[in-house]
Amino acid sequence: MIQTPSSPTVRAPQPAGTAKVLGRASGVTALISGAAQGMGASHARVLAAHGACVMIADLQEETGRELAAEINAACGRPAAGFVRLDVTSFESWESAVAAAVQHFGQLNVLVNNAGIYTPGNALEASVEDWRRTIDIDLTGAFLGMKAAVPELRRNKTSSIINVSSIAGLVGFKNRAAYAAAKWGLQGLTKTSALDFGADGIRVNSIHPGSVETPLTAGLQRGFGQIPAGRAAQAEEISSLVLYLASDESQYVSGAAISIDGGETAGNNLRQDA
Repeated sequence: MIQTPSSPTVRAPQPAGTAKVLGRASGVTALISGAAQGMGASHARVLAAHGACVMIADLQEETGRELAAEINAACGRPAAGFVRLDVTSFESWESAVAAAVQHFGQLNVLVNNAGIYTPGNALEASVEDWRRTIDIDLTGAFLGMKAAVPELRRNKTSSIINVSSIAGLVGFKNRAAYAAAKWGLQGLTKTSALDFGADGIRVNSIHPGSVETPLTAGLQRGFGQIPAGRAAQAEEISSLVLYLASDESQYVSGAAISIDGGETAGNNLRQDA
């Protein structure tokens, strides 16, 4: 038996200047946390280039506003806006969701992209780092979903994309807090896919491996464990975000999708005898 959304379907009118935009994400408005730089900025650029409207949400106000202006100039339309967001504050999330709806008339997609990583195993990691990592990487996503779901329910179909990590698929040495948060995010994703499926909201997590971003620029790492032999470019991750934000993925929900060049497929460093 096929369930249909229990809430009424409401499709807000397209904001001025976007009605004739064509693209894989046309008609979509996305709120993206941690979007002022790195992967989040890439997601914003790619979604806008494919017809979406994007609300860039971040603590970095100047950088975020500059990115919004850059996207608007590149797209030749009012495709991007900026709102200050502290992902650890539910009130801040409520304001960000309201700003997206006020600016663009609707909200169809939430991308929980904001995150940090801190070092240390369960013995050596500081309690402060543990709490801060869980607050941003896991609780921040929960608060975002809690704030966004009432608006997402207004649409026939909506999408929540939780940016986890391969540290949410396998163990990650000396990253106790980060791995715990990313595994928790996968659990939150799968549970929420069950909880909100009848509302037309699909919920998925993506699990990038090594990605070239400002956050990872100072890391010392090799690529022998990756069959592809390299790190990903942020735009390669954004292609998956675009798919999950678009109507192409309407039957994809509750998935944990690795995008890691094969890193979690097995032991690529093992040599035959």
